[in-house]
Amino acid sequence: MMKKLILLTILVLGTLAASAQYMPGKPRKKYTFPKKDEESTYVLNVTKNTDEDAEVDACVTRVAYLPYTDLLAQTNELKRINSWADTTYQRKLAQLPAGGQLTITMYRRGAKNADPSYLSVVAKTKDGKELLNLAELPGGQGRFWNRDLYMSKRVIPFTKVEGEQDVFLTINDAKTRQEFEYIIKAQ
Repeated sequence: MMKKLILLTILVLGTLAASAQYMPGKPRKKYTFPKKDEESTYVLNVTKNTDEDAEVDACVTRVAYLPYTDLLAQTNELKRINSWADTTYQRKLAQLPAGGQLTITMYRRGAKNADPSYLSVVAKTKDGKELLNLAELPGGQGRFWNRDLYMSKRVIPFTKVEGEQDVFLTINDAKTRQEFEYIIKAQ
């Protein structure tokens, strides 16, 4: 009888500890040194938000940055491939943001949880000057991605910076009450 009670107590405490691990508002772990993102060479992850723990938690947020020069190269390549007329090319060229673009992708469990309107974005320079401050991204439900994950993606024009510099980006998720931090190698 005593063995069963001890075993039951250990089981209950283990379950409580495991469930507390993923409670909303729990701060994200940080890397000792910012880690280069696997998909975007201009982004360094400060918080551990793309590791196995985040995938188990179904709370992954990715950021990709493309500077103006890369966007221009893509547009020129598309012109070559698609044989665009000059008017089409000029229209596409005029639509390119001068500071490049940020792509924010969120993966969450449940379509309603993958609503980008829960995210707010703040970008600051090293000396604290605010470059970008969005209270919320354009809303909408996520689309099915895999297993039980839903994905939402938003593209945001980025502010032009003087020369190459590090920009500190913070994304706050109001639903999970967590912050995701990045360093953007802006050009």
